[in-house]
Amino acid sequence: MWLETRKIIIVIIGAALNAVALNLFLIPANVFASGFTGLAQLISNILADYTPLYISTGILLLILNIPAIILGWLRVGKMFTIYSMFSVGFTTIFLAIIPIVEVSPDILLNAVFGGVIAGVGVGFTLKWGASTGGMDIVAMVLSRLKDKPVGNYFFAMNAGIILAASMIFGWEKGLYTLVTLYVSTRMIDAIHTRHEKLTAMIITKKTSDVKQAIHEKLVRGITIVPARGAFTDESKEMLIIVITRYELFELERIIHKVDPNAFTNVMQTTGVFGFFRKDE
Repeated sequence: MWLETRKIIIVIIGAALNAVALNLFLIPANVFASGFTGLAQLISNILADYTPLYISTGILLLILNIPAIILGWLRVGKMFTIYSMFSVGFTTIFLAIIPIVEVSPDILLNAVFGGVIAGVGVGFTLKWGASTGGMDIVAMVLSRLKDKPVGNYFFAMNAGIILAASMIFGWEKGLYTLVTLYVSTRMIDAIHTRHEKLTAMIITKKTSDVKQAIHEKLVRGITIVPARGAFTDESKEMLIIVITRYELFELERIIHKVDPNAFTNVMQTTGVFGFFRKDE
């Protein structure tokens, strides 16, 4: 219950950060955010400038997310999609509550700080197993299929937003939008590190207990190698396991609970060849 409560709190904080980035930095500077948020900004500006209609960014964001939420329900998971719905709903609410204020007249500062704040909000939301909806869900599906950084897919899918902003509002706006997208994707990848692999080498006397505990929590293969302490001359065994960075916290808990005296060396893994289970 406490874990789910913390996840909801993170989702709300992420939605608030996204709204702050938009209403205090990006919208006043007419710079566009990433994903469906930027698309909603673009459509809202086009409607306001070229038609008598005006639909707020928050309402458009809610409408655009309906097909993405259906995709998330079918391909990512029900709880993931429910939290994404929470995120989209709270983002819409915060966009209505927080006034649109120009913090700085410098468009570059707005582009950079807006991108940083939005990237932090999206990154932490994804890290806790939810999303801010829209392209986040599409990028998450592609990331799980290809096992590549989420930020790469954000950047690729946002090329259309950059081109549209450039053609409609001028190339300068498009270039500043590119700055925002680059900063936000770097922040997302710095926080959301599911694609990173680690190798853990666990030296223990309780091989069976540790192996069983790991298999109960993590679906990962383990290689067992005989080992002997050079100082004590005691016979032990070494368990070698490759995990994602997300699974490191759970692995540490397992080892500490089963064998607090185990010696574990965790190393960054440059690449993995052969079968490595990805999230479905």
